[in-house]
Amino acid sequence: MKPLILLLYLTSISSDWGATGHRVIGEVAAQHISKKTAKAIEGLLDGASLAFVSVFADDIKSDDRYKTFYSWHFANINLNETYESSLKNPKGDLVQAVETCVSKLKSKAISRKEKQFYLKLLVHFIGDLHQPMHLAKKQDKGGNKVKIKWYGKSSNLHRLWDSDMINSSQFSYTELAQNLPLISSEALEQMKRSSLSFWLSETHELTKRVYEGLPEKPNLGYKYQYENFNLIRLQLLRAGVRLASILEDIFR
Repeated sequence: MKPLILLLYLTSISSDWGATGHRVIGEVAAQHISKKTAKAIEGLLDGASLAFVSVFADDIKSDDRYKTFYSWHFANINLNETYESSLKNPKGDLVQAVETCVSKLKSKAISRKEKQFYLKLLVHFIGDLHQPMHLAKKQDKGGNKVKIKWYGKSSNLHRLWDSDMINSSQFSYTELAQNLPLISSEALEQMKRSSLSFWLSETHELTKRVYEGLPEKPNLGYKYQYENFNLIRLQLLRAGVRLASILEDIFR
């Protein structure tokens, strides 16, 4: 494949949270880990930052060698279901992906190269877990089949929450990471201590709100951005803080 064609192909792939969102999460996590954990991660990633590796799981979608990981980016849950009651994908899903990555990183039986691989995936999948459309309905492929207009241009509900609103803010990932919601130290600790099952139910409640809040003829723009961008900022903060908590547990 020629370089220009490859570039166009890669930029057309749907990116969970978009590159900017995932890098925000990596940056936030880096701000909430201890020096000991940061040093261990820096050594394992050969000096690369969490923000830098956060898009790795999307990058490898274009490589057929990694096609078995495709289903790890999402978990299909109908609006009246919980993850526990939902039909599980036999090829694996986002929840199983997070659990597998954590297990691999805690294992003493795998190589350094494998640990590097699963750390890159974990950084990404914790982000995906906090994007509402990654816990959405199978019938519409997580909102990918729900067509909308975004500032007059064709898009879909999934892409809107992945990247359209973030891109419309015109923040770089470092600017956005510096402008996330301010919360109390008590709320921050509670955010860190919550469980994976709680994160799932919390995000899925937001998934329901996204579907319920969509107009019948979704020609969206300023009003939708105003009403929902603070929620995106909160989800990015939650994902970054919780990623940091998991990394502290793994590398303690």
